[in-house]
Amino acid sequence: MTAKIAYDEVEVGTELPAQSFPVTRATLVRYAGASGDFNPIHWNEKFAVGVGLPDVIAHGMFTMAEAIRVVTDWAGDPAAVVEYGVRFTKPVVVPDDTGALIEVAAKVAAKLDDGLVRVDLTATSAGQKVLGMSRAVVRLA
Repeated sequence: MTAKIAYDEVEVGTELPAQSFPVTRATLVRYAGASGDFNPIHWNEKFAVGVGLPDVIAHGMFTMAEAIRVVTDWAGDPAAVVEYGVRFTKPVVVPDDTGALIEVAAKVAAKLDDGLVRVDLTATSAGQKVLGMSRAVVRLA
């Protein structure tokens, strides 16, 4: 597979379609099983509160993975992402009764050489920025 977006058709400032990703406690338990990260702060409210957190929080790598979906869906090929990095700024708090929502927006911030673009992402949950310096380098068609 290759990216479905053509480099020549993209300009700096191009906005990618924003997406929202619901997160529930069940989502976190499934992710824990898949990742092997069974830290109780991600599923046990009593434990999470006991260590000073407001409630159960989503795994950082889960949050990072959900955010990059905006880019992979836009590019049409997950392998088009050649570099991706973030800073974790705030946790995604996942209350038992309502769950949480991760909202992600992205735009092309720079056109690089060799068909590459840099995409900057903004990820928020409950009005708080949860990822900082979130950037991906993507190889377009």
